[in-house]
Amino acid sequence: MIREDDPRFRITPFQQMASACSGALITSLFMTPLDVVKIRLQAQQKAMLSNKCYLYCNGLMEHICPCGDSAWIPRRVHFNGTMDAFYKIAKLEGVPALWSGLSPTLILALPCTVIYFVTYEQLRYRMKTNYNNYSNKPGQPMWIPMFAGATARTIAVTIVSPLELIRTKMQSKKLSYAEIMSALRQVIKYEGYKGLFRGLGSTLLRDVPFSGLYWTTFETTKNLFNKPDSEKNTFLFNFLCGSVAGS
Repeated sequence: MIREDDPRFRITPFQQMASACSGALITSLFMTPLDVVKIRLQAQQKAMLSNKCYLYCNGLMEHICPCGDSAWIPRRVHFNGTMDAFYKIAKLEGVPALWSGLSPTLILALPCTVIYFVTYEQLRYRMKTNYNNYSNKPGQPMWIPMFAGATARTIAVTIVSPLELIRTKMQSKKLSYAEIMSALRQVIKYEGYKGLFRGLGSTLLRDVPFSGLYWTTFETTKNLFNKPDSEKNTFLFNFLCGSVAGS
């Protein structure tokens, strides 16, 4: 028996929610600067590919005028890599800029993580219990964590998709909350509410298969190395199993 399924060790849904919130908070604090740098580098690459030249027309001369480095045209900061982006963002915008979008990240991460982990654990446990009762076989087949993980991720990603759009806009460049709300109103005006779910399809294609494979590998690794009634199933043991599954 998986130790977490033993009534002596099984935690309640409320404890699962508290655990998920703690993990989301710690992860957001440490990973937000990396996320900001990644988004800035991606935005820079997109700008370089789409704007290879600057065209200007004033109606008085030849309609194509390549403009040089003029003082009245602000030049965007160019990042030469991850560490350079860390340095320039901190120097030019201040260290707090590395945590830009932390508020929407927390607003996104907390409900997403709670929905994801609690839904997964409840689905896995109930499916395993029903399987054991109806088949009279012990253990947990591989398809249970795969199905539970994929389903939980689909539900979580769909619910928090509008918050992901807000977070991305705040991290791509420095915007105030008023500017963010104005941008969202423009999205709703021209694209309808479905515009708030822009990118949901690609996110599901990325996250759902990974989630199914991750939980299958995680549970399989735990079953292979877990011993009944042992103290092996500790934080370090689960951390190592998660590292194996995530890699």
